[in-house]
Amino acid sequence: MEPQIDNPDLLSQQEDQTSQPKVESIQAIEEPHRYECGSCGYIYEPMAGDPKRGIGVGTLFTDLPKEWRCPVCTSRPASFTDIGIPSKPSGFTENLGYGFGVNVMTPGQKNLLIFGSLAVAFAFFMSLYALD
Repeated sequence: MEPQIDNPDLLSQQEDQTSQPKVESIQAIEEPHRYECGSCGYIYEPMAGDPKRGIGVGTLFTDLPKEWRCPVCTSRPASFTDIGIPSKPSGFTENLGYGFGVNVMTPGQKNLLIFGSLAVAFAFFMSLYALD
C-alpha cells in the first residue's frame, strides 16, 4: 500500500519526478557505431544496412548474422574495427582540447573549412582581374 501524502505540493513534486525522462533512455538514442573492414576499407553503416545481402536499415553491426561477410572482399566480421559514430571528432580524445579549435570538428566540418577557404581565396584572386 502506498503512503498517503497530505501536502499537495509534495504530491505534485513526486509526479514531476516520475514524468521527467531518464538519462538512460536518452543515451539509448545515441547514434550507432560504424565499422571498417581492415582488408578493403569498406565501412558498414548501420543506418544504410546491406540491402544486397538482406540486412535491413538500422541493423547494428553486433546484430549481424554470423554468416555475414564484407560485401566487397568477403572478409569475416572479425576483421572489422569500430570507427565510432559519424559525427564524432577525429583524433584522440586527450588531444581534442589543443589547437585553434579545429580538433573538435568532425571530418565533414574540416572539409568544409578547407575547401570553403580555397574557394574564397580563388574568388579573391579572380576579383583582381576586375581591377583596372
